[in-house]
Parts: sequence; C-alpha cells; structure tokens
Amino acid sequence: MQVVPVILSGGSGTRLWPLSRARHPKQLLDVVEGASMLQATAMRLQALADLVDISLAPVVVCNEEYRFITAEQLVESGYATRDIVLEPVGRNTAPALTLAALLLLGRQDDALLLAMPADHFVADREAFAQAVLAGVPAALAGDIVTFGVRPSHPETGYGYMRVDAAIDSIPCPVAAFVEKPNAQTAERYLADGRYLWNSGIFLLRASVWRRAIGMFSPEILGACEDAVRRSTRDVDFVRVNAEAFAACPSDSIDYAVLEKLPASPDCGVGIKAVPMDAGWCDVGAWDALWGISAKDADDNVLRGDVVVEETRSTMVIASDRLVACIGVEDLVVVETTDAVLVAHKNATQAVRGIVQRLQREGRSEAEAHRKVHRPWGYYDAIDAGERFQVKRIVVKPGGTLSLQMHHHRAEHWIVVRGTARVTRGEECFLLTENQSTYIPVGVSHRLENPGKLPLEIIEVQSGSYLGEDDIVRLADYYGRG
Repeated sequence: MQVVPVILSGGSGTRLWPLSRARHPKQLLDVVEGASMLQATAMRLQALADLVDISLAPVVVCNEEYRFITAEQLVESGYATRDIVLEPVGRNTAPALTLAALLLLGRQDDALLLAMPADHFVADREAFAQAVLAGVPAALAGDIVTFGVRPSHPETGYGYMRVDAAIDSIPCPVAAFVEKPNAQTAERYLADGRYLWNSGIFLLRASVWRRAIGMFSPEILGACEDAVRRSTRDVDFVRVNAEAFAACPSDSIDYAVLEKLPASPDCGVGIKAVPMDAGWCDVGAWDALWGISAKDADDNVLRGDVVVEETRSTMVIASDRLVACIGVEDLVVVETTDAVLVAHKNATQAVRGIVQRLQREGRSEAEAHRKVHRPWGYYDAIDAGERFQVKRIVVKPGGTLSLQMHHHRAEHWIVVRGTARVTRGEECFLLTENQSTYIPVGVSHRLENPGKLPLEIIEVQSGSYLGEDDIVRLADYYGRG
C-alpha cells in the first residue's frame, strides 16, 4: 500500500511576527534550512522513498489566500502536486486531514496517510524515515500511529503523551495525552521517563481516519463530506465548497479524536506511539528558532545586515536595513520593511498578544507584508499619503495581471525595466524602459509581461480611495473573482 503524504499548511504562525503574517505565514518563510519550511517538509519525503512506497506528489491543504505561492514553492522544490486542497476559511487540523482523507477515498484509494504540519523542523531526515517505517505495520493493521519525541528539557510549549509500556517497544500504546504543562509539571514529566512530546505527525489509513472522526466528531465529518462532494477542480487546486466548509466546527486532530482514543478501548481504533529521535522542533516562537539555528562564538544568531558589539545569546534578523546592537543579551530583534520586534528571548510566546492587538486595531501589519506576492509576481508598497500611493510592481516573464478597473483611483505607470504590454480600454500597446502611461478612473486595463526578463514598473495611484478592494476584475487567468 502506498503512503501518501498530507502536508497541513494552514497555520498563521503569529508568534513569528513580524516575519510571519496572516497572508504570508511562517511555513512559507525561509528561516532555517535554505528553503521555506513548506519546501523542507516536502523534501523530507526523499529519504522515505528509499524505504517505503511513497508518493512524491503530496496532498497539500492550505488556505486559499496563499494558494499561488504554495504551488510555486512546491514546483521550485521539485515536489509539485495536482492536489492542493484550498480551505476558504481556517478550521484547524482535524477538518484539514478529513478533507485529504475524503479526497483520496473518493478515488477508491484507502492509502496510508502521513500527516505532517508544514511548519516543523526535522534535522535528521534519515532518522525520521526510520521512525515512519517502524510505524507502518501498526498503521496497516488499523491503528493511528503518532510520533513522540523524547524530551530533552522541561518544555512548557508542547503537548505531551504518556506511554505506560516500555518506551523502547515500538510502537507502544498511548495511555493518555496531556496539555501543555507548567514548568513544575514539565520537570516531573522529564524525570518520569514515560512522557513524550507530541510532534503532531501521524500515520494512518484514510478509512481509519474517516471512521474515527465520524465516531468522535460527526459534525466535522458531515461538513467535510458536504464540502468535498460539492468541490470543484481548478488546474492543481481542489476548491471545496465554501458554504459547506464554513459550517464545519474548528478543532485540532488531538482534541477531535486522539485524546479520546485511550479512554475508548472498545471503539475499534487503537492509538500507538513511535518514539522519534530526529532533531524535531515545532518552530512556534523565536526562542525555538534561536535554539535550532547555527550560532557564533557568543551564541548569537545573526542574519542580514547586522553589526553587534558586546552582544550575547541574541537573535538579530535584518530584512531591509542595517541593524546594530551593543551591550545586549538574550534578546530577539527582527526588522522588516514595516515593523520591528524587540523582545526578551524568554517572552517570545507573548508575541501572539501583540498580533491580536494589531488585529483589533485594524493594523495592516498583522495581515500582510509591504511586499505582497501574487501569481504573476509581486508588488511592494513603497510610499503612501493622503490621496496617493506608490508601488513597485514586478511581473514574471509571461505573467498577466487581471483585466480590471477602479471606481475611485487613477494610475500612472512608468516602466523601469523590461517590456510591458498595456491594455487600456480599446487600446493595446507596448511600453519599454523610461516610457509611461496613464489609466483614468473607470477605464478597464491590463498589464502583461510578454518578454523573457522580469518587468518592473513604478505605479503611482491617486484618488479618493486606494484600498485593494477597489478592484473590479473583468477577466483573470488565475480564477480570481
């Protein structure tokens, strides 16, 4: 039986703000391995291919908002797939896994699913592959296999599982799942020896998950079945029905099913754990990222244009400007084009509260970077003021923006590099470097890059309202309404 990887890529990663934003979450960032965490998760599959029959085209479940960059990153990493399942709204991991299982069962494929969050770090891919191999027999027999990590320190940011059998028997029955502990309880778990960190990685048959979610969370199963039954396919994207999925309860795999299994021995679904020593880390906050990153002689992690003096045990990430630190210790300093975070390393779990405050206040810094990725390229909002906004727009070779119009703003385009094909009303013409054009309010227009090099333009918007929701798309190659 083939193993089908299911990459769960719907998280927002608020504790890694300001690098991670709601529309560009942490799994899409290159923060550890020279690739994004999504790409690193996919590349982990190659070590498995030498041991088990595994598909190298994973099922990926992600939010519709960042579908194009998800697909692009998978292509870049060599693990392209035609099964990117789009969630119109976030509903946590249990519905996401249910969508993937139902998609495969609809093809009469009761595969083994290897469910992996896209935002975890695994240092030793070979050890990870051996752990998965050890779990295959139990998963084939109908158990849900979870991978537990032997704790190296009393961690309060992870959930735990308790195994009452010998921890070296593989796999071993899980006696209980426990919540994130306080420091004193975490110390006790570490000394006890029967507790493992819950990695959030699972191996199970698609039909077993459908049966388990139906027993313990029938509302999730019903909503997901309706959403998949009414789904449509758009090239590589599977668009589940938005109305049906919005009615789905939000719950995690742990809460919806796994925590209930040890107390339900007669339900017909067992829960087993495979201990895993693969250098696993849930990169949930800046202190965790500091812990797994290469450091200098003073235990500093320095990235970008950074200068430090008398600085120890500190992480500094500079994205856009020079950052200098003098005489500091145990800090996290993260600079982006529109926000700077300075935090004590022991307080980085509280970054989530800053993001929630920004969201309550309607601040754009919680949602998106100044540089916004689109399927045709990206734009960077360089400057803005009363009744004007300036953007740098880069269009990939062959890229085409939607045919659109605006009710409230006019636009001036200046070509900095490359060749632009411009549609303006009934006209269609080419612009080259140092040439410009004007798009009046209410006139339909389109920008294309017909060349083989990136097209770069400066766009100056002017008008009474400059929001991104003042776009009426008349035609779009990427299926955006």
